[in-house]
Amino acid sequence: MIPPGATLGILGGGQLGRMTALAAARIGYSCHVFAPEPDSPAFAVARATCAAYEDERALEAFAASVSVVTLEFENVPATTLERLSRHVPVRPNAAVLAIAQDRLAEKRFLAERNFPVSPYLEVASPEEARRAFLAIGGRGVLKTTRFGYDGRGQRVVSSPREAEEAFAALGIGPKVLEAFVDFEREISVVTARRADGAQASYPPVENRHERHILRTTLAPASIAPSLAAEAVALAEAVARALGVIGLLAVEMFVTRDGRLLINELAPRPHNSGHWTLDACPVSQFEQLVRAVCGLPLGDPTPFAAAVMDNLLGEEVRDWPRLLAEPGARVHLYGKREIKPGRKMGHVTRLLPLEGGLKR
Repeated sequence: MIPPGATLGILGGGQLGRMTALAAARIGYSCHVFAPEPDSPAFAVARATCAAYEDERALEAFAASVSVVTLEFENVPATTLERLSRHVPVRPNAAVLAIAQDRLAEKRFLAERNFPVSPYLEVASPEEARRAFLAIGGRGVLKTTRFGYDGRGQRVVSSPREAEEAFAALGIGPKVLEAFVDFEREISVVTARRADGAQASYPPVENRHERHILRTTLAPASIAPSLAAEAVALAEAVARALGVIGLLAVEMFVTRDGRLLINELAPRPHNSGHWTLDACPVSQFEQLVRAVCGLPLGDPTPFAAAVMDNLLGEEVRDWPRLLAEPGARVHLYGKREIKPGRKMGHVTRLLPLEGGLKR
């Protein structure tokens, strides 16, 4: 156990790191954020080191200043975690990160352990993309294996020619072609796991996207209790198989015939878990701190239903009206530059648990 009063190291300085640092401070921890971007939102609420993830001297000084290290997004080199682990516990570890940041490695890991995923094929050339499309037998989604999020690095393809063209448009490097899933809805589960194997999971939520970016999360998801229990069990099983210490978000499709298919994994706080800040006794951010520090995991049971809407781009300028709205819980990330589709904040509205979600 790493008791309150210690310093938590966070790799990545975005809004997830910012909210983690704020949650850590509430239960007595300091935070030290390491990120290469000088305008990182988390720098405003914690000690900061602005340096490249490959800067060995900066990493050694960072490791010496903290008691444990976690991360707030996947696009950190696994070698950075390996270097840090020589000096300080890193949770989750480099092996977990290496799987989660590579779509193909992630698919292989899940499929080899009989977790449900959609059919997929690795492709390394336009011709292979054509052949893979024909083998998949219908529409598909061609994705880069790395650095893809919020719709980046992927194309829906409906013909062999489109598959070839999409391969070229997505740039150099291997790709993965996944069979297109005609899903009924998308859900996700955020689960926490400590080093001793103790786990706690939030209920499944429904996620609605706009131009491949999460627009709204409805919590909890309006699905049958048996399916919700299955989704939680699936997420917890994946976390155990990976050996995650910290948080794991598991995105899933609910197919039209009621099956679950795992879409993607994220070993960190997740956008679809932001509602927990306002509707649960312990938020996903505090739960991350508890998990990596070995504290008792908090109660993930919501005391209210919630609708969380992201504030994208120029929508953040509506903050005066939102702050004046009775019952609205507004969270702004302190980002200086507004860009189309950029997540600038979110607003959560609480509803009664029974019959509260009508959207």
